[in-house]
Amino acid sequence: MREMLEKLERRREKARLAGGEKRMAAQHARGKLTARERIELLLDHGSFEEFDMFVEHRSTDFGMDAQKIPGDGVVTGWGTVNGRAVFVFSKDFTVFGGSLSEAHAQKIIKVQDMAVRMRAPIVGIFDAGGARIQEGVAALGGYGEVFKRNVLASGVIPQISLIMGPCAGGDVYSPAMTDFIFMVRDTSYMFVTGPDVVKTVTNETVTAEDLGGARIHTTKSSIADGAWENDVEALLQVRRLIDFLPACNTSGVPEWPCTDNVDRLDYSLDTLAPESANQPYDMKELVRKVADDGDFFELQESFAKNILTGFVRIDGRPVGIVANQPMVLAGVLDADASRKAARFVRFCDCFEIPIVTFVDVPGFLPGTAQEYGGLIKHGAKLLYAYSEATVPLLTVITRKAFGGAYDVMASKHVGADLNYAWPTAQIAVMGAKGAVEIIFRQDLGDPALIAARTKEYEDHFMSPFIAAERGYIDEVIMPNATRRRIARGLAMLRVKRTERPWRKHDNIPL
Repeated sequence: MREMLEKLERRREKARLAGGEKRMAAQHARGKLTARERIELLLDHGSFEEFDMFVEHRSTDFGMDAQKIPGDGVVTGWGTVNGRAVFVFSKDFTVFGGSLSEAHAQKIIKVQDMAVRMRAPIVGIFDAGGARIQEGVAALGGYGEVFKRNVLASGVIPQISLIMGPCAGGDVYSPAMTDFIFMVRDTSYMFVTGPDVVKTVTNETVTAEDLGGARIHTTKSSIADGAWENDVEALLQVRRLIDFLPACNTSGVPEWPCTDNVDRLDYSLDTLAPESANQPYDMKELVRKVADDGDFFELQESFAKNILTGFVRIDGRPVGIVANQPMVLAGVLDADASRKAARFVRFCDCFEIPIVTFVDVPGFLPGTAQEYGGLIKHGAKLLYAYSEATVPLLTVITRKAFGGAYDVMASKHVGADLNYAWPTAQIAVMGAKGAVEIIFRQDLGDPALIAARTKEYEDHFMSPFIAAERGYIDEVIMPNATRRRIARGLAMLRVKRTERPWRKHDNIPL
């Protein structure tokens, strides 16, 4: 028996060595952790239970029968994050460059299937060079099996991807179908075809960083939801994100002890919106003052900055936040902002996370670039997302809510449950100046009369009371009481149930 135990330990030690000490040292020299080190940081200490440690590939072509390493380039299993079960796979760059083989894919498929059966989140850590070319179609078939499971798990369990090294070719499509993608600056990149192929086909010269680095995917393509400076920070932030997420689509949001009084008043909010309607203010200040302990986990912070998306807790329960940002483009909605917010609203609706929307929007961004870029269809995505959502929807209009953007930003008309407004709210088809120049075009030659007409329009529409008189606003609230009113509203809406006609699935305007 002792001999058998010693044999088991020797085999385990060999598997843990992966590609060997030399390759591990090279990984560290690049500023990257190894696959197992990443898992240890992500999960609670000592909680990791590994699957398939001894799996090896079955390829015999091109001398592969003489190159077998236990684990075959991916570490899989499960553990806990703050006591909650999480499944994980971590690609190991020290073993065949982390490339995907048939056996490698089967390990990932097993953990994907188990995550869905157990209704627990799954985190994929990517650091690999794509398909293992020595296996040809067997590797491609493995990719297809992984992709199919990404789709089947979508909306059932949260799926998170961490790009912590190269992620190229077929490897990029699995993360692309998950709920969140995060990257590490300077050491990770994603692209379908690399710089060498780009050079050959298009004659463009580009570096891996400029083609698919964290900067590109967080500011231009919107592929990544965030990026951090190193592996350690990225893994700790993903732990923080998991704390906001339900285990699955039927478990309900996690609830944490709340030491921040939900009834507290914040009188600084009474002066947050400037007297001048054209003067910006930072909507993040409102979000943080409403949140428990000022904690706001922002998503896509560097992309479409004119709208904010992310998670807070209110009375210990996670809430999704969508908010116009007056500091950037006056908070206007454009194609990028609409796509960003629509994607987030749909995620929250999948997993029964209530959504609070803060509105200060002067309308949609005009111009040929927007129209040619499909603003109509992208704006419709956000409208569609809010209209189909069945989770609790609570809206607070802090200042401007003009034109179609008023409707789109979770108005009462598209299904919001509670719609509040600050006394500074302005709800109209457009700003007073533009409206008067259209309605009273015949008086444009008389500045005094135009000024009087403008004042008349402002008095009639530039306050929330016209909308409140029609029931489109449930109540005009004091800004200092915003946290208390939101907390009480969300508590009332916990038991919300909405019936929808049967359909196979919707057809959102993609």
